Amino acid sequence: MSATGDSAALRECIVSGGVAVFPADTVYGLCCDPESEAAVRRLYALKGRAPAKPAALLCFSLDVALALLPELGPRTRLALDALLPGAVTLLLPNPERRFPLTGGERLGLRVIDVGLSLDLPVLQSSANHAGDADARRLEQVPQTIRAGADLVLDGGELPGLASTVIDLGTYEHDGTWRVVREGAVAAPAVEEALRDRW
Repeated sequence: MSATGDSAALRECIVSGGVAVFPADTVYGLCCDPESEAAVRRLYALKGRAPAKPAALLCFSLDVALALLPELGPRTRLALDALLPGAVTLLLPNPERRFPLTGGERLGLRVIDVGLSLDLPVLQSSANHAGDADARRLEQVPQTIRAGADLVLDGGELPGLASTVIDLGTYEHDGTWRVVREGAVAAPAVEEALRDRW
């Protein structure tokens, strides 16, 4: 299937309430409509993930992400522009409580560029059983997850390192940030990207 065909199939899966296995820029992921309670429950059940554990919102372009979060301040937007798309998950203030099914007081945001074109956000998590190793190849995604998903996209072998999680919750006010989990992007690279942005 072509990237265009994959994008169309993924969009159809999401808008119809389905759950998809897809290749991210890091590891294989699961995704669904972030506003469909039934789809989110299915995704969590496939993983065996605790319902209270937050998941991230993922967009396939920065423009889509920024349009969804108009309340972000100018400094935070500059940080997003410096870091995204990329192998990071940004924890952002969410005063409007957008996408409540993602959970948590802050909104986890990912923006990736993997050749898929989608004009809507998805809720995403890694395509593995909770606590198990991430999948860098499709065959490493557990068979139960592949069989339970409505769509499975094969992107070949992926880098295999999870995204780096960066807390930007206070960045707008004082320029501070912290790496919560180091992964595919090292902390010095984050520092370099954010230098002189605030």
